[in-house]
Amino acid sequence: MPCFRLGERVINLSNAFLFLLPPFCICLILTGIHVYLGIHVLSRGVIFVDLALAQIAALGATFAFLIGFSHDSWATYLVSLSFTIGGAAIFSLTRNVEKRKVPQEAIIGVTYAVSSALVVILVDRASHGAEHIKELLIGNILWVTWPDVAATFFLYLLIALFHYWFRERFLLITLDPSQAQQRGHSLKLWDLLFYGTFGLVITSSVKIAGVLLVFSYLVVPSIIGMLFGDTIRTRLLLGWAAGFTVSVLGLILSFLLDLPTGASLVVLFGGILILAGMIKWLFERA
Repeated sequence: MPCFRLGERVINLSNAFLFLLPPFCICLILTGIHVYLGIHVLSRGVIFVDLALAQIAALGATFAFLIGFSHDSWATYLVSLSFTIGGAAIFSLTRNVEKRKVPQEAIIGVTYAVSSALVVILVDRASHGAEHIKELLIGNILWVTWPDVAATFFLYLLIALFHYWFRERFLLITLDPSQAQQRGHSLKLWDLLFYGTFGLVITSSVKIAGVLLVFSYLVVPSIIGMLFGDTIRTRLLLGWAAGFTVSVLGLILSFLLDLPTGASLVVLFGGILILAGMIKWLFERA
């Protein structure tokens, strides 16, 4: 089998490929659904809604952990999901098309801050609290299994099909809510459906990848797509390409250099966003 030496480590390429294949597949799945949702989030102007919902999901997982459920149990997942759906309901009810004194982004920011503080309070009462917070923040994506990949794929496929079936309505609600109201669509109902499915994705993703990486997958590729693309299709393709590139490079570098995978991917997302911004700036000056 082909091998090579990296410092004091001898790496078997075949074994490395088999080991990295499940994490790579889960990264592609995360890229596929999060870029689409990220375009909605950026277009709505509620950039931190993902971070807030991810923190609410983490709060639910922490609460379940504190009352005795294991981190990977279905009970913990359901508790976390119930917290997230509650947050999604709040965000769907606080949206208003007309100008308002208190923007929704302020409500989202307060929700994130309170959820973060509650996580710290709960973890302070739990043993091994520091390890729990670390796992919530950066996840454990390198150790994902094939059953995890399969379950995540089929769940996200169902959500993707639901959004595709009602794509015109979801896009209209996001891009032109006033027009949607004029056509008789209920903003609160469709916002609840959007944030509800969004919360389901976030809860599942946080369990695998952690809060910071989920936020990076949602926002960074979508920003790159919107920097260089004018249509939804172009933005999706560019965002998927960016997510694919970071996933490949991040997994390989973290494996070769023995770095935390989630943190490495987040840093690479920051780097590729800076690079994309520089390229955009050069194109505008040319």
